[in-house]
Amino acid sequence: MTSKQRAQLRSMANTLQPLYQIGKAGVTPAVTEQLDAALELIKITVLETAPESPKDTIETLAARLHAEPVQCIGKKLTLYRRSKENPRIELD
Repeated sequence: MTSKQRAQLRSMANTLQPLYQIGKAGVTPAVTEQLDAALELIKITVLETAPESPKDTIETLAARLHAEPVQCIGKKLTLYRRSKENPRIELD
């Protein structure tokens, strides 16, 4: 992913509200499964009670979901993975 594409995704994610939260249980298989079904461009909040830091969480999720980490600001994470069936986002 190029820096221009990442910037495009960051600007698109700016208006998104976080849909999921990572809490005290951390990144469980159930959380991974839910995110896998919803993923194209998604914003996630990492709660204070989460066992991992947001940077560790985004790395774990990106590896498990085969997604690209877009940004990690504070407790908010943004991930992107191109949809195979019905892509809604076209990158330059």
